Amino acid sequence: MLRAMSLEKSFRGPSGDLVPVVRGVDLAVEAGEYVAITGASGSGKSTLLNLVGLLEDPDGGEVWIGDRRLSDASRGEKSRARGRLIGYVFQSFLLISSLTAIENICLAARYVGRDRPAARRRALELLEQFGVAPRKDHYPPQLSGGEQQRVACCRAMLNEPLVMLADEPTGNLDDAQARVILDALKARARSGAAVVVVSHRSEPARDADRVLTLTQGVLK
Repeated sequence: MLRAMSLEKSFRGPSGDLVPVVRGVDLAVEAGEYVAITGASGSGKSTLLNLVGLLEDPDGGEVWIGDRRLSDASRGEKSRARGRLIGYVFQSFLLISSLTAIENICLAARYVGRDRPAARRRALELLEQFGVAPRKDHYPPQLSGGEQQRVACCRAMLNEPLVMLADEPTGNLDDAQARVILDALKARARSGAAVVVVSHRSEPARDADRVLTLTQGVLK
């Protein structure tokens, strides 16, 4: 379902030199598989997720979803693919402060032309599942970090995407809340999605089908 081949990514350091962050990474995640990628802070986990999530362009290598090579697609094609094929839980949430919780979730439905009443019903179900239904009409600045994280998960799951990517999805949650999110991610895998979670914490890796480690940009 999701394949990355020989991915490379470097950034300019303070001195102007190129610093390799992702080095020759190969990754294949099958439909129905839950893969956890662990690694220390600064090991390149978020950059790798941004590359396979089509948010950043690699310096080298390829990204495929299904039978489509998308790493060299146009910006518009990548945007449409992200909206239709990928659900992304961002570490920094990226909720729109001028929209309520439920409006932030339903925003994802616009990318796929989904019926708005149906999308709202599904959004309410997800809010209930993640324990934030009473906060549906609150704006992000009125929500705690944990509540924002759960709303972001609802948004990522609204369209039941084929690929689920999550960057530190339990970072702001207590154990009980973390378990709800991890169970939901595993349920997406059981329903046929390819799920990739990156984290420096141990919880996301406990029930993974595979656990990989990223060290200084090298995946093992």
